Amino acid sequence: MGKATKKSSPYAGRIAARGHFRTLRLDTPFQPRIDALMKRNDWYDWGGYRAPNSLWDEELEYFAIRSQAALFDISPMVKYRIEGPDSEAFLNRVTLRDVAKLKPGRVHYTAWCDDEGHVLDDGTLFRLAEDRFRLCCQERHLPWLLDSAIGFDVSVAEETEAVAGLALQGPTSFAILREAGFAGVEHLKVFDLFDFPHQNGTVTISRTGFTGDLGYELFAPASLALSLWDRLMEAGQTRGIRAIGYTALNRARLEAGLIVANADFSTAEHALRADRVRLPDEIGLGFMVDPDKGHFNGRKAITEARKNRKLRHILVGLEIEGNVPADHAIVYHRKTKEVGLVSAAGWSPLAKRNLAIASLERPFGDTVTDDLWVEIYAMRELKYEKLMKRAKIVPRPFVKLDRRTANPPADF
Repeated sequence: MGKATKKSSPYAGRIAARGHFRTLRLDTPFQPRIDALMKRNDWYDWGGYRAPNSLWDEELEYFAIRSQAALFDISPMVKYRIEGPDSEAFLNRVTLRDVAKLKPGRVHYTAWCDDEGHVLDDGTLFRLAEDRFRLCCQERHLPWLLDSAIGFDVSVAEETEAVAGLALQGPTSFAILREAGFAGVEHLKVFDLFDFPHQNGTVTISRTGFTGDLGYELFAPASLALSLWDRLMEAGQTRGIRAIGYTALNRARLEAGLIVANADFSTAEHALRADRVRLPDEIGLGFMVDPDKGHFNGRKAITEARKNRKLRHILVGLEIEGNVPADHAIVYHRKTKEVGLVSAAGWSPLAKRNLAIASLERPFGDTVTDDLWVEIYAMRELKYEKLMKRAKIVPRPFVKLDRRTANPPADF
């Protein structure tokens, strides 16, 4: 009997050179347009999707946000459809804010906790109708939401793949939507939403965003994604519209003082160590807690922590001397005692300041706010140098733009 031999694949050497194990990434509905614009092959994994860090030039992409209009694909953002007679009561049970105060056609920023009061995630809640909501967030929570829905007359379904999303941000964003034929978009105030016709369907436009600038978010069925992209790009040709990646968006969100789950704080489901989880008050989300509404997840733990002064951390904004970003720098008191860590940092072209967001151990950042320093390691001529730079606690947002809330929006 002859001995069988294994024939070598012509791709074996190529696969071995590039790494044996490869993870396929999902494409968003806008992928054909983004791939056509990609100049740098600079991708990252956003919830299993192939998303751009930068498409052409991260500096110019940032300035597109601040001086023109930037188009960013937010389709990988996790989206849940929550509807039914008890949808308001259900969402009041699991989230921090009073959903009864959220009227149809409005959006609010919220968060939700486990029974110990530790934040599971934060996100935006869209009230599309009296008994129909869309919850958008960073992490996937479907099993937890379904378990929490027991006893409520409500349906919960993930619609991440079915609904395409775009963020259109920057001073000319309103003018582009108007030029694109979205009649009445000028009536949208901050956190308003409305449905507009598009081809044989509708697109939901909300005056929301993650940049602290004038901006909108658009949601449409995945089948209408490419035509929506083309409609915006065509209308924005004379208004400087540009597609951007996450690096530029991240710089803008830092200037706006906005936080990112599992970047500026560890969510309760991801934290492996007991001291890494955070209560809402420890990451600047205490304003969301509505003590006047009924019971919600974590209410007892949050109330007791406030009453007994058991809040151990505080999230602060820092202005740091010099212009070297303090990425993941350790924060010290009087240059000797380690009191916290920087989670986001960068030079702000708009504020002309070196900015950071940091988590500090109380009482530092709370009652003790002076003599703070950060330890930065800067590459200088192929050698790392340790820099101790003074840090000053400053309020967030670091940059506040009047055009973000102007009614009606300005025509740039």
